Amino acid sequence: MALHWKLVLDSRNAPALADFWAAALGYELEDNSALIDRLLAAGMVEPGQIGEHRGRRIFRGFAAIRHPDDPFDADTGVGKGRRLLFQDVPEEKTGKNRLHIDVHHAEAEALGDLVARLESLGATRVREVDQGPAGHWWVMHDPEGNEFCAA
Repeated sequence: MALHWKLVLDSRNAPALADFWAAALGYELEDNSALIDRLLAAGMVEPGQIGEHRGRRIFRGFAAIRHPDDPFDADTGVGKGRRLLFQDVPEEKTGKNRLHIDVHHAEAEALGDLVARLESLGATRVREVDQGPAGHWWVMHDPEGNEFCAA
């Protein structure tokens, strides 16, 4: 039996990093407002645990994005398919990622256009890799320095 999963990324500013990746991938920010309202009304979370981002209530230090075509729970806003969860941690990023995301350009989009779009969102180029028929890509950093590849 296959398991459900999500990719969790440590961050220093979960909502801002979620905004970057939502724009980069064409994903949607999860809206947990209804769940948060129920938990607050029931006294199950303290007001200090809740923040606001883009006019919605969020769990402070957390943000998630989901693929727009995948199902989600309407009562909680939590995606049931491809999703990324960002969680704030106290320490800065150190060292190289051992896992990274590869972003592939759309058929109608050239690699250079993809890289330029990602830069306009806050990514930075690290190095270009061209291995001929084996592949051509850019190693990049997201706004918090996490490595990913644009191919």
